[in-house]
Amino acid sequence: MSSFFTVPGAQKKRKRAPATDGPQKRIATSNKSSKAPSRPAPTPKKRVERDESISGSESESDGGINEPEAFSSASESENEGETAAEKRLRLAERYLENVRQEVDDTGFDAEEIDRDIIAQRLQEDVAETKGKVYRKIASELAVDQASHTLFRSNTTATTSVAICAPYAYTVSKDQCLVKWKLQELPANQFPQTTKKKPKKPPAPPRRKPIKVAVLKGNHKRAKEKNYQGHVADILCVAASQDGKFVVTGGADKRLIVYDAKSLKPLRVFMHHRDAVTGLAFRRGTNQLYSASKDRTVKVWSLDELAYIETLFGHQDQVVDIDALAQERCVSVGARDRTARLWKVVEETQLVFRGGSIDKKQTQHIDPRSLAYEGSMDRVAMIDDELFVTGSDNGSIALWSIQKKKPLFILPQAHGLEEPLLPTEASAEEVPNPKVVPPPQPRWITALRTLPYSDLILSGSWDGYVRVWRLSEDKRKIEPAGILGHSSSSLDLVPNGMDVEDSEDEDVVSGVNGTKASPWLLKGIVNDIALFERGDRGRDGLCVVVGVGKDHRLGRWKKIKGGKNGAVVFEVPRTKKSLENGTADEDERQEQKVDR
Repeated sequence: MSSFFTVPGAQKKRKRAPATDGPQKRIATSNKSSKAPSRPAPTPKKRVERDESISGSESESDGGINEPEAFSSASESENEGETAAEKRLRLAERYLENVRQEVDDTGFDAEEIDRDIIAQRLQEDVAETKGKVYRKIASELAVDQASHTLFRSNTTATTSVAICAPYAYTVSKDQCLVKWKLQELPANQFPQTTKKKPKKPPAPPRRKPIKVAVLKGNHKRAKEKNYQGHVADILCVAASQDGKFVVTGGADKRLIVYDAKSLKPLRVFMHHRDAVTGLAFRRGTNQLYSASKDRTVKVWSLDELAYIETLFGHQDQVVDIDALAQERCVSVGARDRTARLWKVVEETQLVFRGGSIDKKQTQHIDPRSLAYEGSMDRVAMIDDELFVTGSDNGSIALWSIQKKKPLFILPQAHGLEEPLLPTEASAEEVPNPKVVPPPQPRWITALRTLPYSDLILSGSWDGYVRVWRLSEDKRKIEPAGILGHSSSSLDLVPNGMDVEDSEDEDVVSGVNGTKASPWLLKGIVNDIALFERGDRGRDGLCVVVGVGKDHRLGRWKKIKGGKNGAVVFEVPRTKKSLENGTADEDERQEQKVDR
């Protein structure tokens, strides 16, 4: 058999050069009439490898050469005119063809699954940068299985909570700033370091947060100009995402920046003319927004510890503020009943006017209990186009920056107050029942969302933290449950029940016929903070709730038997969402099996 690279037999019989000398240059010529060459003389290993790569006729006669090398020599003779790029393309196509054959034999396309997972992750990242909802997480949380742990530090009413995992920060009306370290999940607290099976049973998991540091102000030093601390109630706290700064604002008009590790004061700002009521960091940066009762919103840069500018527009006290990744924020102005979206770069603002009520009448509610919105107290951003507000008439409103009126109003989200007794409503010995006023709805005292998702949490003084979800069309708010309570227990615990009435009652949860006592938050929920555990919330959700005997801004409402402190809720993911990462991945894999 002859080919282009076949060497004539006459040259094969010539004496070869010694092994010590370098290989001589050989000219390959074609000889179609030449006979099959005889077995060459034994040569050194290096020379044999060179001959194998050149001569195709020798590979057939020499039995020591394996088949893959012979196949490569034949393929090179067939593709003698191809370039290096064409060779790489040909080899890549051959590799992909082998992979396809293996996939067809096994019936599992790992490449396609990986491509879908990566594509989904890229879509989520793009949606987050654009400020759009990209995760449906509310249906994947086992809200009724959430565990709770109460912790406190001998302070008065907790007014605000901030989280920079694994640390939480709480502030109270007695000028206290407390730093806590949240516990890890039970599976990660005591990792096994050896392969041997432990003889003793595992220790019970730790649930109560650990107190790391406490910093308390002094109201007696109010006249000292150089005092770097609070001299009145602390009303709000915020922590930066990078874990460098913690900021507090209080009724003493002070905004104090601390080092997050040591709680050492770095700078005290006195720019506001009245109490600082709200703080919010721009997501992913150290740009800070502060709201105050002086009807202004101020912008700060904590990297330079400097004041930037002031935003004017509200006609009443600015009581809450929130921000996301873009350079804009949303604030609410209490009794001016407006929410304002501040576009800092464009130096413009959008005004959203409230004051409306849900006109749909319900049978079990007295029409006199449908109060009009008097004060817009809470705000939380879902994404850069949607946000929610909470009011003193108990309603939660969903807003879009494309419309001036709310998309949806959820009335009496936390139910109605208990009606007064005739003897409490009148001083007469035999009062007329008609003088009893109708029960009024509970205010929305706390509101929080998980950014770029459909999860919404709200709080009041009914003893529960209620969970809501955004509908598929993003135009409604739907109930998703209550933290730590099953759906069957909710039916027996109505919205209007009193805290004292349900304290010692047992409610059948419906799970295996066991009885579960409905645990209630004793007090007013003044603030809510949350973060996801694991990669994109794979290990669940951690919610920290600040509770007090009275409201954070005053003492208009005081709960009898309430407690001052905070509560940690650990919300696990559902089993369906954890089987293969998320429920969506399960559905995709089922579709591939059907194909």
